[in-house]
Amino acid sequence: MKLLLDTHVWLWTLTDPDRLGRRARAAVARATTELWLSPISVWELLVLAERGRVKLDDEPGRWAREALERSPVREATLTSEVAIQSREIAPSHGDPADRFIMATALVYELTLVTADEALLDLGLCPLLPGR
Repeated sequence: MKLLLDTHVWLWTLTDPDRLGRRARAAVARATTELWLSPISVWELLVLAERGRVKLDDEPGRWAREALERSPVREATLTSEVAIQSREIAPSHGDPADRFIMATALVYELTLVTADEALLDLGLCPLLPGR
């Protein structure tokens, strides 16, 4: 199974895995699962930390670098096709980070793990509820 972790799911896997639902936690922990992360998730986490919406136990840039070093995720490179897809899908969905993450799942043919109801409701790619 190939899973793209939404920003909050990536954070939860590192800081509070119990926030994940049983199915999501089992899928993420499975040895045969490939875990993927969009660079947009790293950017979004840094923005949330800057705004005080996420508390990290270190300077945000350092925290992110160390998390990426110890986290078994593959980087889903931001490509021009991801950028194009992000504008073609869900035009009414206003969050650009969500649009990039959903487009990444589509382009790379990954299952998106998210607890974001707005993304779950869109159902534009394979989804695994994060709770």
